Amino acid sequence: MTLHIVRLGSPRLPQEGPRLGTVRRPPRGVPKSEFARQNWYDLWYPNLAPSAQTVKLGQSAHTPADWQRFKKQYRAEMASPDNARSIALLALLSHSADFSLGCYCEDEAHCHRSVLRELLREQGARLA
Repeated sequence: MTLHIVRLGSPRLPQEGPRLGTVRRPPRGVPKSEFARQNWYDLWYPNLAPSAQTVKLGQSAHTPADWQRFKKQYRAEMASPDNARSIALLALLSHSADFSLGCYCEDEAHCHRSVLRELLREQGARLA
């Protein structure tokens, strides 16, 4: 059993399981009834998305120092009790179920899902 970190909208991987969309907004112009069929996500889980302010910080990060500021702010948001419990729960579930988390960003290295991957690993998640 494993947890996959994916780009939403990409073709599903074998054994990927259900997708959780860790994004602030649903995909534009896509009816809700099509989210799963078009490989966006099966469940919207914005709890693990960065705040609007943090998203802007990440989008404007052009230097390693900028990116570190983004990471620090996103990690602080994920340290809130509700978010920390969500991360711990998903890490635990990764040992007994296949599922995936994702975002729309093309480059995972400059996306919150790279930081989310680190946070899940720190909680002992079984990652693909």
